[in-house]
Amino acid sequence: MEEKRIKHYSSCQQILLVGEGDFSFALCLAKAFGSASNIVATSLDSKESLVRKYHGVSTNLEELEKLGCTLVHEVDCHIMNDHPPLKDKLHQKVVRGFLESARKMLKEDGQVHVTHKTSYPFYKWEIVELAKEAELSLVEEVPFERYHYPGYINKRGEGARCNSTFPVGQCSTFKFSKSHLFD
Repeated sequence: MEEKRIKHYSSCQQILLVGEGDFSFALCLAKAFGSASNIVATSLDSKESLVRKYHGVSTNLEELEKLGCTLVHEVDCHIMNDHPPLKDKLHQKVVRGFLESARKMLKEDGQVHVTHKTSYPFYKWEIVELAKEAELSLVEEVPFERYHYPGYINKRGEGARCNSTFPVGQCSTFKFSKSHLFD
């Protein structure tokens, strides 16, 4: 199979996407690869709740299913390693819990990517420090630009304007791997 890439992502990688809003990011990757057989995309919300919150999510989910994506709803990122289909908000506690759970699922050569705003006050979340606490090491920090991901539309996630987008602003994708310092 010929490798297809979009920015940091490859059709040869096994990709777990956590906390998808309207699943447009997963669909962006799937379209770039021509397949989603290597993608597992999750949401905290039930499918029914997503349909109420986000216009177009039903179409995104249908397209992902056709492309072979594994879709899993009602996944708590704190305990996702115990979620049956995965076994083989917006604050530090959630991120820390996600990183600790993700580390338990990570293969030796795997990576965890967290895209996060880096301007004030968001840099105070100290994503790299949270990863260190979860025994993950920073591999690379790269600027995130939404235009690199055609079709991706970021969403607020909660509240009356949950279907609205917001200015991405200054963001980075932080890439982490298992830290051999802790093994």
